[in-house]
Amino acid sequence: QVQLVESGGGSVQPGGSLQLSCATSIDSDTTITNCMAWFRQAPGKQRESVATLRNADMTTYTRHVDSVTGRFTISIDNAKNTLYLQMDNLKPEDAATYYCAAGPPSRPCPLEPSKYNSWGSGTQVAVSS
Repeated sequence: QVQLVESGGGSVQPGGSLQLSCATSIDSDTTITNCMAWFRQAPGKQRESVATLRNADMTTYTRHVDSVTGRFTISIDNAKNTLYLQMDNLKPEDAATYYCAAGPPSRPCPLEPSKYNSWGSGTQVAVSS
């Protein structure tokens, strides 16, 4: 399993931005081919997918769920094997604990949490005025 550590959470006003980071235990000399993903879970709600990313065929494939498309961007620094989630124009409904996850390679990367076998401990994002 991959060890994952998230950072970058915090409290912002609506319309603000945050960048989450997920450091992986994968050696920087190795290109990550796993499915990587960001999920979030608000109190009393189920964990939901935010975005997925996969390196394959010298291309990085990304997918964002509709509710964050145009506002959030998933990316990876392959030299550091660190995953990012840039979150812009944050809304109160984005408030949640955000989790980084890794799973087996798949095409496309799944959105179901059960398909991922490595998880970070989460970082909290609060959005309020």
